[in-house]
Amino acid sequence: MNGKKVIYIVGMGPGREDMMTGQALHVLDSCEVIIGYTVYLELLGQRFLDKELLSTPMRKEVERCRLCFEKAAQGRRVALLCSGDAGIYGMASLMYEIGEEYPDCELCVVPGITAASSGAAVLGAPLGHDFCVVSLSDLLTPWELIERRLRAAAAGDFCIAVYNPASRKRSDYLCRACDILLETLSAKRACGYVENIGREGERPAVCTLEELRGCKVNMFTTVFVGNSQTRIVGGRLVTRRGYQI
Repeated sequence: MNGKKVIYIVGMGPGREDMMTGQALHVLDSCEVIIGYTVYLELLGQRFLDKELLSTPMRKEVERCRLCFEKAAQGRRVALLCSGDAGIYGMASLMYEIGEEYPDCELCVVPGITAASSGAAVLGAPLGHDFCVVSLSDLLTPWELIERRLRAAAAGDFCIAVYNPASRKRSDYLCRACDILLETLSAKRACGYVENIGREGERPAVCTLEELRGCKVNMFTTVFVGNSQTRIVGGRLVTRRGYQI
């Protein structure tokens, strides 16, 4: 890439090696330094223990990105590891913002399987038609804006994949989101969720929107709210595309 130093921003999917793309594995194999949040590095297992593995704690994302550029400046081949897809609630956008300060570095995004895709596969086919993704984390997005997006998604009859539905400090956020959706949607709307997608302790469930309101979930859960054509079929969450059968 024009002789510039290259930093790879790699989506690792849910974390299990057999759910990573061949491109992601090839890039990580070729890099000398892998940088990421501690939990993501642990999910890599034994395969990359010969690499220099560097981490920063949660909420230290800017420092983690700058560490990538510092290592690349030393002539090292660097990968920044992200869960799911690096460009979907990942670090790719922040790397491009900071990268303006480092014109001698080229960024290459390596896609991964995001939770909307992997979670949908566990539940059946809930995203078979138009859908949107909404995060309930208000660390970087005001809750008022999240509310507007939820109402717009409900009004548009979108299937909704909900990321970051709850945490210890935000234990009631999924309940609050369901209350907003119930302003427009039926209490019987088909929904589901998956905890620990592709990891040990994977736990899927299907339910109604009314039942979802009282479910206990965490940051490792992805929630799915169906559209008006979504049904629970044989214990699976399925959204009709519209084929005549």
